[in-house]
Amino acid sequence: MSQTLKWTLKSFAELNIQELYQLLQLRQAVFVVEQTCPYQDADGADDQAFHLWATDGNGDMVAYARLFLPSATANYSRIGRVISAGKVRRQGLGRELMRRAIEWCQQQAPQHPIRLGAQVYLRDFYRSFGFIEISDEYLEDDIPHVDMERSV
Repeated sequence: MSQTLKWTLKSFAELNIQELYQLLQLRQAVFVVEQTCPYQDADGADDQAFHLWATDGNGDMVAYARLFLPSATANYSRIGRVISAGKVRRQGLGRELMRRAIEWCQQQAPQHPIRLGAQVYLRDFYRSFGFIEISDEYLEDDIPHVDMERSV
């Protein structure tokens, strides 16, 4: 990336209205509109997540991921809703986003693996970060996915 990006990580309670609007807007632009996949993005889990994103020099949110720490029902951290905006793709921003997400999960819960549900076409991207497949392929909102895990 040639331009300077500002990285931010906040809990749901720390988000202001503008930040919440921007992250929902980016998620809908990519997952609903671009991928032509109508689904319920506001799934009731955002309030339990941490939100990691980058904004460009214009203040536009250009990368985002939703992060969950281990809980009583899940003995692993989880990375989801991994997105880079169309205008910044193929510039290494997705790699930087994942690097930061993994680092944060490892710092917060060092004894726990990290999981994600990968769209199948991105399987090799996630493998490059040490994730391995732990499920068969399945359809989620008519898009082929596979669950992956990165060990401690």
